[in-house]
Amino acid sequence: MNRQKRFDVSIFAVPLICMINPESPRLRLNGISKAFGATQALDKVSLEVGAGEVHALIGENGAGKSTLMKVLSGVIVPDAGTMELEGATYLPTDTLDAKRHGVAMIYQELSLAPHLSVWENIVLGDEPHRWGWLDQKKAREQARAVLGRLAHEHLDIEKPVATFSIAGQQIVEIARALLTEPRVLIMDEPTSSLTKEDTERLFTVVRQLQEQDVSVIYISHFLEEVRKVAQMFIVLKDGQNVGSGQFSDTGHDEIVRLMVGREVTELYPQRTPAIGDKAFAIGEGISIRKGEILGLAGLIGAGRTELIRRAFGLDADVSIHTNPANRWREGVGFLSEDRKEEGLMLPLTIAENIALPKYAKLSRGGILSLSRTGEAADKWIREVGIKAQSGDQTVGELSGGNQQKVAIARLLEYPSQVFLLDEPTRGIDVGSKAQIYDLIAKLADEGRSVVVVSSYLPELFGLCDRIAVMRRNEVVEIRARDEWTEETLMSAAIGAETTNVK
Repeated sequence: MNRQKRFDVSIFAVPLICMINPESPRLRLNGISKAFGATQALDKVSLEVGAGEVHALIGENGAGKSTLMKVLSGVIVPDAGTMELEGATYLPTDTLDAKRHGVAMIYQELSLAPHLSVWENIVLGDEPHRWGWLDQKKAREQARAVLGRLAHEHLDIEKPVATFSIAGQQIVEIARALLTEPRVLIMDEPTSSLTKEDTERLFTVVRQLQEQDVSVIYISHFLEEVRKVAQMFIVLKDGQNVGSGQFSDTGHDEIVRLMVGREVTELYPQRTPAIGDKAFAIGEGISIRKGEILGLAGLIGAGRTELIRRAFGLDADVSIHTNPANRWREGVGFLSEDRKEEGLMLPLTIAENIALPKYAKLSRGGILSLSRTGEAADKWIREVGIKAQSGDQTVGELSGGNQQKVAIARLLEYPSQVFLLDEPTRGIDVGSKAQIYDLIAKLADEGRSVVVVSSYLPELFGLCDRIAVMRRNEVVEIRARDEWTEETLMSAAIGAETTNVK
């Protein structure tokens, strides 16, 4: 195999060559099946991806996308089926073996070593060396070069990745995958934490990879996004192929119907808000009313997350003398944007996670009542639409979207009157989004108050009654939803015009 020996200056400078069988597709999966106990995660899934093609892999949370990609990247071994890479049998023993074959994956849930520096993370597992010693000079050069291709050459490669925002960490994750010169690159929700500018830069990288004949499998819940970057799509539902084709020949509604198995006529609920008195002060100059859905907009780093964290008592604030325990007792619930680290206890079961805020009420004599927690879990599994075997299944075994539903169910189980939701639909498929939007609307219709932080403007415009825009840690303007346009909102967010708080 005549492959380029190692990345030195630019991963795009040397064309990728060597097709074992030029008549075969770059990648072929045939009849892949995988079961976890009684759950059939994949059922005879097949797909083909040619050299230089970008395929979008679409499906609801729990459809089998992540399982299929774990099979492809060597994380798990399929129960049945075959895989071929450039005409040769392909069955990686682990992720490093997959990388050696030219298959790399960018995970939605970041897999970085937070205590290591940026450059150490980028070369981790593939470190350049001389005479058995790490070649730090070359490693730093490689890190700077690949970050430069992502237009992030300014990133301080000596700082630990833990000091960066989630968006910054995702850039490091992407750079690490690109360093290995992949022939097949799997991208799992790569833009979920990126700004619009960084998303466009990533699309440029994908197009450059295409020109180098790299095959890309792109997983995303943003259909508008995948249409920009992918030419073809494959839809999974309940572990099976249910459709595929070219985006140019298939309408948006048809793809959504394939994903959810039904027509989704209204993504955002139609409602006539009945807004009451002031319910909760989020910060200086901004409050929410009973029955209202208030959106917080702004660029990443504008201070939206920090604002609601302070309001919940998570971060120190001399003007707010409280803590999360007090806020819970006051009827204020909080949903973190980082469900993996803060939002859930992944080793615990669904029932145990949902029970956490009501531990005392669901226990007898200080001992948690399994029957009571089980009843609560069963209720929310039905009402929120959590795809799980039972309430006894650990949350870490669920897909990202179903984990998010568990986090929301925990808030609903507690009698909260104010909900602070930070990116509540991040990593959620379109069908699940519709369910969560309905839940949020129902809360507001019951007279409760909901604050939604979102980086997705259509979500804010489709769901909220008022939208507040933040810039440089300050609320610069609040308007009724109908008084905003996407253009005026973005102008306020970037400071293109003078605005005042109303």
